[in-house]
Amino acid sequence: MPEEKVDVLIIGSGHSGGMAAKILTEKGINCLMLNAGPVADTHKDTEVKPAYALPYRGFKQPGQLPHVFQSNEFNANTWVDEREVPYTYEPGQSYNWVRVRLFGGRSLFWSRQSFRLSDYEFKGKSHDGYGDDWPISLADVAPYYSRVEGIFRVSGRPYGIPQYPDGNFVPDNSPWTGCMQRFVDAGKAKGVTVCKARSSMGVDGLASSVNLLLPDAFATGKLRAIPNVVVRSLTADPNTGLINRAHFVDRISRREMSVQARVVVLACGTLETTRLLLNSGIANSSGVVGHYLMDQIYGAGITCSVPEARDGKSTPQLMGGGALIPRFRNINSKASNFLRGYAVNVFSSGGGVDPRNFAEYGDALNKKLEGYHGSGFYCGIMGEVLGRRENHVSIDKTVSDAWDIPVLHIDTKYTDNEFNMARDMVDTCTAVAEAAGFEILAKNYDPNPPGYSIHELGTCRMGDDPKTSVLNKWNQSHDHKNLWIVDASSFVSSGWQNPTMTILALSMRASEKLADEMRQGNV
Repeated sequence: MPEEKVDVLIIGSGHSGGMAAKILTEKGINCLMLNAGPVADTHKDTEVKPAYALPYRGFKQPGQLPHVFQSNEFNANTWVDEREVPYTYEPGQSYNWVRVRLFGGRSLFWSRQSFRLSDYEFKGKSHDGYGDDWPISLADVAPYYSRVEGIFRVSGRPYGIPQYPDGNFVPDNSPWTGCMQRFVDAGKAKGVTVCKARSSMGVDGLASSVNLLLPDAFATGKLRAIPNVVVRSLTADPNTGLINRAHFVDRISRREMSVQARVVVLACGTLETTRLLLNSGIANSSGVVGHYLMDQIYGAGITCSVPEARDGKSTPQLMGGGALIPRFRNINSKASNFLRGYAVNVFSSGGGVDPRNFAEYGDALNKKLEGYHGSGFYCGIMGEVLGRRENHVSIDKTVSDAWDIPVLHIDTKYTDNEFNMARDMVDTCTAVAEAAGFEILAKNYDPNPPGYSIHELGTCRMGDDPKTSVLNKWNQSHDHKNLWIVDASSFVSSGWQNPTMTILALSMRASEKLADEMRQGNV
């Protein structure tokens, strides 16, 4: 009996893979999806335990998740165990690679910030001379952004600011709280525009591929999914150049398997997609695969207190809420010591203030914490990391994961551009907060290590020239016309924006193009 050959093999089930599955199956194309982890059933798989019943009393098990700052013993099995799937990095250049291998991937934990890139990102080189332009513009992606925003029910308010493009929003008519209004007014006086943020409302508090994309795909009857399989490699026909087979291993039984496919769509996430390509030795005639690793700088910021909210005087009308300062540097004027720009997440809290903000101990500290409770106000950076060829990943042939697959070695670091940007953000927000009448409790000029934002981007960049890029403007491999990559590895620049809306829009755009190419017999 001849081996079955699937129409489209999709590897990965997060936002990008889910969107590809939805679009392709709704076009009548049969798809098989492979996912490296199980299907999570929160009702069946969740157990409530007190901290004292856990071996490590709720804290991390040493060595299990050293780079996952969100982890603890209660949620440890959510994340990829670094002992099972390690990675290496240069001495003194730590990298935080946060991975999820549940069905739905990291879409299950998305913060839901929902921004479009602007042409300051798509055409960054044309604006400031650095790096490369994307082969597409906002106008090319805008129709897909609008459709994605409709699916994910993005709430927002239009501002008509070119670096903060408007979209298809559920109107956000919420008023500013008192502290936020003061910050808005202080920013305006200093030429800093403070806006409402934009966020996916999702459905029932979740905006993942599992509840907004994959159900539509399964409903067509055209999607099959196999959980708990780890893809080892892809092979290409030496005569045609087409990808002809995916080799994978059952995560639990360790049975080795393979499947043939007419088309392969990679949606593994930037670094896992890159690892698969490098281990397979494909799609890299340009030598670019693995290079130009980017993310966004997080961590730098300020902590403030609103004096009027102290000593039990905090009210919902005064405190609470959030805002966003879109990029404002290097738009109409040039910053003296850094390129591109940053945005600022702004939020206030009616809860406690971290004791590390006070140089007090014992009763004096307790008195401070009691008095300052409910008065916290915070600003944090989301800054663009420049695309540099030397920031790259490669295969570490001396280390393998639990399934004998060689792991990634990550060699990346921030430069003065990122550090100067962080300093500018802290100083600017300090000036605005002080003008609003807030007390500055703490300043942090130092970004967190690379990877902390969980926004890995750019190692399979798109471009018009096959000598300098991995993909064309449709997310199709220059080297193998039946290989399409729809995750964030296609990014040419990082921008300051959470990349999820762009990932979804590009996956939708690529999948519709792929369906058309298949219909015409070109793929």
